[in-house]
Order: sequence, then C-alpha cells, then structure tokens
Amino acid sequence: MAALCGNSIWTPQARNCFQRGITSSNSLKFLPFQVNRCKRLWSRSLKCRVLGETDDVGFEVSSAIKDDLFVGFFREAWPYFLAHRGSTFVVLISAEIVDSPHLDHLLMDISLLHGLGIKFVLVPGTHVQIDRLLTERGSEAKYVGRYRITDPDSLEAAMDTSGRIRLMIEAKLSPGPSLTGVRRHGDNSRWHDSVGVASGNFLSAKKRGVVEGIDYASTGEVKKVDVSRIHERLDQDSIVLLSNLGYSSSGEVLNCNTYEVATACALALGAEKLICIIDGPILDESSRLIRFLTLQDADMLVRRRAEQSETAANYVKAVSQEDFNRLGYHGSNGSLPSQNGDVYSQRYNPTFQNGIGFDNGNGLWSSEQGFAIGGQEKLSRSNGYLSELAAAAFVCRGGVQRVHLLDGTIGGVLLKELFQRDGVGTMVASDLYEGARMARVSDVPGIKQLLQPLEESGTLIRRTEEELVKALHSFIIVEREGHIIACAALFPYFEEKCGEVAAIAVSPDCRGQGQGDKLLGMNTCEKLEPTKVIKLPKNTIEV
Repeated sequence: MAALCGNSIWTPQARNCFQRGITSSNSLKFLPFQVNRCKRLWSRSLKCRVLGETDDVGFEVSSAIKDDLFVGFFREAWPYFLAHRGSTFVVLISAEIVDSPHLDHLLMDISLLHGLGIKFVLVPGTHVQIDRLLTERGSEAKYVGRYRITDPDSLEAAMDTSGRIRLMIEAKLSPGPSLTGVRRHGDNSRWHDSVGVASGNFLSAKKRGVVEGIDYASTGEVKKVDVSRIHERLDQDSIVLLSNLGYSSSGEVLNCNTYEVATACALALGAEKLICIIDGPILDESSRLIRFLTLQDADMLVRRRAEQSETAANYVKAVSQEDFNRLGYHGSNGSLPSQNGDVYSQRYNPTFQNGIGFDNGNGLWSSEQGFAIGGQEKLSRSNGYLSELAAAAFVCRGGVQRVHLLDGTIGGVLLKELFQRDGVGTMVASDLYEGARMARVSDVPGIKQLLQPLEESGTLIRRTEEELVKALHSFIIVEREGHIIACAALFPYFEEKCGEVAAIAVSPDCRGQGQGDKLLGMNTCEKLEPTKVIKLPKNTIEV
C-alpha cells in the first residue's frame, strides 16, 4: 500500500456527524458524563432509602436518568440536524417492506424527519403485490432478466397496485404527530396540519420494445425525470411520492422497474442520499454486517461476480472499462487502491445529464438513466443482495455521494442510521468516510487513548508521549469521521528481511468489524517487501 507511506493527507467526510450515544443494539450506551451523573443519582437514591425515604425517590431518580439521556441525545444530535436539514433524500422502499407491518413505523419516522427539514422523494416497490394480484386473477407473472413482461393483465395489475399503494401511503402519512403532549406549550394551528404528499406524472418513459426476440409489451424504461416540478413540490413542503408507472410521449402508461426509477431520480435530482429500505442486512463471508464500502470496493465486489450474476454482468456493461481504470485500480490482480485523498480527488467522475445519460469522457454517451434490478435473480436471492450493491455503485458513480442499504425489519432503522456515527446498515460512498493513513503528530493523543487500556492491563508495553512521537513514522492509523479508531506500528528490520508489527489496538466500539485484520493485511511496501515474513511480539493483542 505505497500511498500510505507518502505525505498525502485526506480529510474524512462524516457518515453522519458525531459520536453516537446509543449503540446499534437495543441496549443503551451511556456517555461518560451520563455515567457519572447516573452514579451520583443512584448513590443518592441508596442514601435516601437508608434514611427511611419511600420508594418514590427511586422513581424520581430513574426519571432523572431518563431526562439526562434525553438531554444528552439532543445535544449530540445537533450536528445531525444541521447536516441533514434541507437535504434531499430519495428513499426506495422495497416491495417486501411495503407488504409488511414494518411500513407503518418507517413512514412515521419519515414524517418525523420531514418535520426536521429533510426533503423526501419516496419510491415504493410493487412487484410482490403485482405478482400476488396476478395469481389471484388466474394469471402468471413473467420475467426475463431484470424486467417484467408487462402484458395487458400485468399492466392492469400494476396500475391497480400503484393506486392502492399510493392511497395507503398517503393515508399513513396524514395523521401527523400526536398532540397529547404538545398542548402544554399552547395552541398552534400548524400542529393540526397533516404531511403533504404530492404525486403526479413526473416520469417520462419509453417502451423497452423487442429485445433479443422478446417483446416486453408495456414494460417501460426511464426516459426523463421532471426535476423542476419535483423540486417545486419539495419546496412547497410536500413529500413526493414517485410511482414506477411512467408515461410515454404518445400517452401510454408503461410499467417501469422500481430500482431504475429510484436510481434515475436520485441522479437527476442530485440527491444527497439514496436510501434503499430492503428486507435484510448486507453481510460479508463471515456473516458480519458490512457497514461501509468505498465506491471502489463495491465496484470490485460486483465485478468479481460478473460471471455468476446477470445483474453484475449488466453493471459491467453499463460501466465502461475506462471508468473502471479511472476509479484507481492498478493491474489485473484485483488489488484495490489505497484509501487516500489523492486517488479520490484526482478520480474522474462521469457526467450525468437527465434525459440523456452519462458522458464517459470519450465523446460517447451511454443512455442509462437508472439501473434496473429484479427478475428471478433478485426473487431467488441466489446472489444475496449483490443486485442492490450494483445499483448503489452505479448511483455513486453518477454523483450521489452516499447510498445507504438498510434492513427495514429493524425498528427505527432510519433514525438509527442517520443519527449515529456508525449507523446500522451498509453505506456505499463515492467520497471518503473512513480510511487509513500514516500517523501525524496531532494523532498522538488519539493513539495514546487507544493504547492506554492495553498498557494498563499489561498487554502492551507502556510508551510515553515522547516515545510515541519518536516512533510516529512507523504508525498507521484508521480514521473514521475524524476519530482514530485503530492503530498499528510496523518496525522493519531490513538486514533480517523481516519486520515487527506492534501496538495494534482497536477502539472498543469498533471491535469485531475487521479493523485489526485490515491493519495486519496492509501492504506497506515502501517499508517492507510484501513477500517477507512479518513477526508479531508475544504481547500483541488479537483484535
């Protein structure tokens, strides 16, 4: 990893903005000031009971702890409120979630976030409902590749389903927040306003037509998104509901792919985020949640499966080899570039133009407005959620900085993802959120904080700040949102043709995420040949 050893410095971009105060599990994580406060409160409670106070004191204490947590959360959430306010998020709600009881709480959270100033475009999936309706009517759903063959029966089912889902979402967003506790602050006419929902003919489409001898009938492809009218509705404080039904220039209704619609909309609007609410987590080979992928990582992961996955193969066709090279890959051995600012800042970004497609920089335009996924590969989950990762990489390539793939079966998943540093889902980013680099003098306090618990337990040898500064040129750190979450030092012995990896430490919040393995696996080729043996001291902790 040669770039690690240079002087290049990158500035990390926040996934959200601050150190989270509540963990991704259902248990609460107390912040330091909250822990101290709780200790004082519980101590006071025990003292009162010894003196003969009633159990009401215990209730008051627990109420005080709850109040402290409440105040602490809002103070820490302040940067999130500032970061997200006024942003435009395109949210794709998969058909599986639309068809589940999880939809109610999801829409409640969207209504809450809308009240905080976030602009939403919702794109609900429909294929589950269309297939069920066709079965009830004695017809059969037909798919070829990523697309449905929309015969007259399928088109009628698609229109019926779209209308029902629109009415259902409008109804669920209409109540607004509960007013039972707000009346304490006086009456206000705004409290009685429901959330405005706008829908319409925002989507222009064209017939897919006959492809390789197969007539797709009334299946459509996205032609153009009416950006100005969507922005107009968003500026009027409405949530925009975008159906997957498009309209042709001849006045026909066409059934489009939901993912193609959502990705095209995110690209056309220049949305800050595309959020896909799916029915499961994105896991790695060890069944651990993949929390973060760079665009390069996601691109490589999809390309490696191109022979097994039709969706992956379609992604490779849509993304030219020139774009692949411009992302910073070197050679044909599948090695990834270093996560360093130079690669990101110098990377070429294809230009997307609504209604035209991508300018790949070679004078040729590719006509894709969005990226379609679906059909039997998605229904069977034969390749897991690879299709969704391909769509995420496609959108990041077009200029949307962040794509979040969230498990919609987790209660409050939107709030947990948007208001916690590490979130609870998988994020694909075209800018840098997390990366490794050589340590700087300003990193010494952060490194010292990581090493201190291990030094106190006798796992690592104690080092003074002066000793750390002297050895700083040997340290690599992993930084996430400006916080040092892992570190390791490599001390090469050139005469012995080997090196010693020492002082490996990972923040407790980030253990179990493979950070230690990442540090051990880094190819620090400017200091040591990658083929040489690296030895670990006996007192190195395993993380």
